[in-house]
Amino acid sequence: MNHKLTMARVEFKYTPHDITDKDVLYEDNHLIAVNKRAGDIVQVDETGDEPLDEKVKKYIAHKYSKPNGAFLGVVHRLDRPVSGVILFAKTSKALDRINQMFKKREMHKTYYAVVRKRPYPEEGTLVHWLVKNPQKNVTKAHDKEVQGSLRSELHYKLVGEQDGYYLIEVDPITGRPHQIRVQLSTLGCPIVGDNKYGYPRGSLRKNICLHARRLQFIHPIKKEPVLITAPVPQDGFWEKFEGMMR
Repeated sequence: MNHKLTMARVEFKYTPHDITDKDVLYEDNHLIAVNKRAGDIVQVDETGDEPLDEKVKKYIAHKYSKPNGAFLGVVHRLDRPVSGVILFAKTSKALDRINQMFKKREMHKTYYAVVRKRPYPEEGTLVHWLVKNPQKNVTKAHDKEVQGSLRSELHYKLVGEQDGYYLIEVDPITGRPHQIRVQLSTLGCPIVGDNKYGYPRGSLRKNICLHARRLQFIHPIKKEPVLITAPVPQDGFWEKFEGMMR
């Protein structure tokens, strides 16, 4: 099937916001998961913008009438231009155990990316050695181990196509900075809007078509299976693909 691939500018609107009940995907006494909007930062950075962890703290403090504030532990991160499920710990006990689960790769994450080139092969496993330049905030992929590199692995498969855009399901085995972005780019399939990693044009809001869809794990306290799924952004673009997702 041949499609004429015209490079379109994809726009996402981002404005500062507070966390509300509709943003919360899962919550109990130990954990809270929210659907991160593209454009949110998870923790404070040099921009000075209010980070997501502070917004969630405010939400918990208001909901449960905690005048002295609420404890919240950051257990993983999503890049600022990425949307989707992100998990926080509400107790130190849960934080310690979740951190250990991430280190042991017992937290299973699934992402969806939209690209403009059909991947070849349509399903496979990518292994690279990644080196991050912290000054430029850019990660480079190498085919072989080099000094300072970290082995990075993910599994991907093509799951759908819409109007010349291709939806790829990604299951990262490791969790490295910018891993999915740089590894798909190395495959020849830069993510739509991600001009840092090879897409011809960025979005006006500097957000990219990468969504953290699912997080699966065994609850660190209750010892029961947990599956958290994040709806896609309601922006007039992502909705075309949600029916193709698990």
